[in-house]
Order: sequence, then structure tokens, then C-alpha cells
Amino acid sequence: MTIAMLKDDLPDYAKDIKLNLDLLTTAESTPDLSPRQVALVAIAAAYVLKNPKLIDTLETHFIALLSLADKEAMQVAATLMAMNNIYYRFIHEVDDPTFNTLPAKLRMNGMKNSGVNHLEFELGSLVASVLNGCGLCMASHTRSLIKAGVTPLGIQSAIRLTAVLNATVFALPRS
Repeated sequence: MTIAMLKDDLPDYAKDIKLNLDLLTTAESTPDLSPRQVALVAIAAAYVLKNPKLIDTLETHFIALLSLADKEAMQVAATLMAMNNIYYRFIHEVDDPTFNTLPAKLRMNGMKNSGVNHLEFELGSLVASVLNGCGLCMASHTRSLIKAGVTPLGIQSAIRLTAVLNATVFALPRS
């Protein structure tokens, strides 16, 4: 399936989302992100959103930019954040210092050996953390990305793209 076909599947009330999907196809719509980074952000979001139509469309659209190892790395980011975002959102929201002192005892080796560079993995992790709603994790990944040289505009581009993909899944008709 192509991006155009995905847009055609969206109902009329999602006209703004159809227009915003151009973020995937025009470099000027995602300033301060490379085409590869756009692809990684998009595929990470698709994996978190778990929508087969979106995953298939984006894997096809970005076939020239992403290797199997890249896609697996974004699956690692999505999966680890599914665990970490729940745990750390609890730690953050309960606001009890006792829990901050307890070791997490959660294995996260995939973060170190993901198959992509640190910056790329952090982008995927930020996307997952935003979609999963973990403020503590969002702040941590944003700080890491800024430290690695990603601009606030680049981070905003990633989050805008993530928001549009989330709305796309929300608007797609249920099969």
C-alpha cells in the first residue's frame, strides 16, 4: 500500500490528517531531520501503534531507507519503551521518593545493542515514550537527543510526525 492509498482510506472528516501525511513525503515538512531519521521515527511510531496497515505502508514507503536491522532496532525501542514507559510513568506519577530509591530490576540490554546508533535509538525511544505517555521518559530522551546534537526543531518535527501517525490510526476505518 502507498501513502496515497492510505490517505484515500481515511474518511472525509480526517481531511486535515490527509494533508498532514505529507510530512512523510516532503523534506521541508520535517526540518532538521534527515530522510533516514524521518523513516526511523515513522516506523517506530507504527510499531508502537500496532496498526498492520500503517506498518505495511511505511515499511513499503521507506524500503530504500531502512534495512531489516533498522526496523528491528525500532521494534526493540518500541518494545522496551512499552515496558519502561509503564514502570517509569508509575514512578513519576506516584511521586513517592521511596520508589525512586528502589532498583528497577528490568533488563534493557537492547538499548545498548540495538543495531542503530545512539541518536537514532533515542529518536525511536522518544516517539514510543510520547505515544505511551511517559513524561519522565519523554524528558530523559529529549535531553539525550539535545545532548547528541538534535535541534529542538528536529525534535518537534519528530513529534509532529508521530502525532499525525497517531491520528491516522485513530481515523482509519475499523476492518
